Amino acid sequence: MHAMDTHIFEWRLACGKTGYDYKSVKRWTTSRKLGYELIECDKIFVPVHQNVHWCLAVINIKAKTVQYLDSLGGNDLRVYEMLARYIVDEVKDKSNKEIDISSGTKESIDCIPLQENGFDCGMFMLKYIDFLSRGVSLSFGQEHMEYFRRRTAKEILRLRAD
Repeated sequence: MHAMDTHIFEWRLACGKTGYDYKSVKRWTTSRKLGYELIECDKIFVPVHQNVHWCLAVINIKAKTVQYLDSLGGNDLRVYEMLARYIVDEVKDKSNKEIDISSGTKESIDCIPLQENGFDCGMFMLKYIDFLSRGVSLSFGQEHMEYFRRRTAKEILRLRAD
């Protein structure tokens, strides 16, 4: 598994003249920097910032899919398309291999936990990553956010996740 930098999508990958700029991010994921290649990862978590709202995209290399999780229930086809294109370019550039992700590109996750206010999107995104990285079903809701905020603050202060 790999978690991308929060700037990679909106501020770098999606900002070129054509709305897609692989060259601006290709040096971020060299095997020298990471210690591995992204093609070796089962899942790649990509935080997506939509102006004032955080969402999560998950590139699943084995399943050849891109998932999009929005705690407000939205869907952004642009994210699917750009990340599918990105992983094809990334694998070609770093491994000189061809992968076809177009056949199974979009995959929605039904019944994801949704936020009921205007400020918990970041915590929902973090919990999506947390639960999916552990292989656990997304079994939380708005009522758990206060606890998750406190727990996350403690984990940050201790520099350790439980």
